[in-house]
Amino acid sequence: MAVNVLALGLNHVSAPVSVRERVSLPVDLVQPALTALRSEFGGAIQEAAILSTCNRTELYCAAEPQVAEQLPAWLAEYNQIEAGLLKPHVYLHGRDDAVRHAFRVASGLDSMVLGETQILGQLKEAVRAADQAGSLGTLLHQLFQRTFSVAKEVRSTTAIGAQSVSLAAAAVRLSERVFGDLRDAKLLFIGAGEMIELCATHFAAQQPAAIVVANRTIERAEQLAGQFSASTMRLGDLPDRLAEFDVVVSCTASALPILGLGMVERAVRQRRRKPIVMVDLAVPRDIEPEVARLDDVYLYSVDDLGVVVQTGADSRRTAVVQAEAIIDTRVSNFMHWMQARANVPVIRDLQATAQAVQAQELERATRLLAKGESPEVVMEQLARALTQKYLHGTLTALNQGEQREREQLLALIPRIFPSGNERR
Repeated sequence: MAVNVLALGLNHVSAPVSVRERVSLPVDLVQPALTALRSEFGGAIQEAAILSTCNRTELYCAAEPQVAEQLPAWLAEYNQIEAGLLKPHVYLHGRDDAVRHAFRVASGLDSMVLGETQILGQLKEAVRAADQAGSLGTLLHQLFQRTFSVAKEVRSTTAIGAQSVSLAAAAVRLSERVFGDLRDAKLLFIGAGEMIELCATHFAAQQPAAIVVANRTIERAEQLAGQFSASTMRLGDLPDRLAEFDVVVSCTASALPILGLGMVERAVRQRRRKPIVMVDLAVPRDIEPEVARLDDVYLYSVDDLGVVVQTGADSRRTAVVQAEAIIDTRVSNFMHWMQARANVPVIRDLQATAQAVQAQELERATRLLAKGESPEVVMEQLARALTQKYLHGTLTALNQGEQREREQLLALIPRIFPSGNERR
């Protein structure tokens, strides 16, 4: 059965963070999920990769066509979610639409921040994880290599990423709405990954009064803190020290919230109604959503920051048209490669059949020559036999086929059997 390229998932457009966090997979759980996926579908899924970020969770598969209808139910069951709850938020693309989607994601056209570059690195990590899990084969390998190439072409030939407003910049902007100048503000960053480093860079440029980094691994916290002349603290100290900070930015891989309602309530009381800005960039969320109900707490999720980002995206819209044109061309190229790849078994069978006929007739001619037959007669018989077998299938189809089949074949014959003038 023919193998199809499929892309199934949900993102910041199709699903709110409350749904996305329920299907989000930390890096260490991607390979087990790939193993479970292929075990469930057996040979019907030949290759697979999973991309999971704060804004999207997507499955890319090289699979038999019937798998498409079953994938949404598997995603819901694997994440222990009711299928009816997940279904309205899931999108499914097949063949050229799946290829186009992969190209758009890598190029930053499908991102919350139009033209952002972080997604390309995340996609490369997803490919490495699939390779390590043994679920990456020729088809997806070719797809992703072309995906990376398209992303590079889009970024180098269009202005899609020019003057992009990042989530980190949006976090600074929202904090300034509450405090104005941030020079007197004390900042706490929870986590030490790429997003926290990006946020710390933007906030540090505002020259705040103090920056503190809290992380599960204190060595990693010290490494990040050293870049910004910041200090560090342990996560276990959060309940006692949370009230010290005016701005809290959190982005960890924790499966459960780090800052609960009770902890934040105590901190608010200690601050005596002084406002506190809390930015939660994690999926699943690090801060319990109920915290937003507290007076004097300004809690922003990754989706809230996305709204701010989009207000600055209009200046880059003109580059999208050019980027989409590049992607359309590259999609056509990939689909041509897929079709050529699908034709390989047919071509091999055709060549094998021709070689078998050739060997059979040569053997017959050799026997006749060994018996003393005239070489001219043997050569004539050989040519006649090869010609008859060469034309047999086509002539039979013309004589016995249905009218429509005959018409289609007649239209193809000049290309299959060009005349002597055309061959020259």
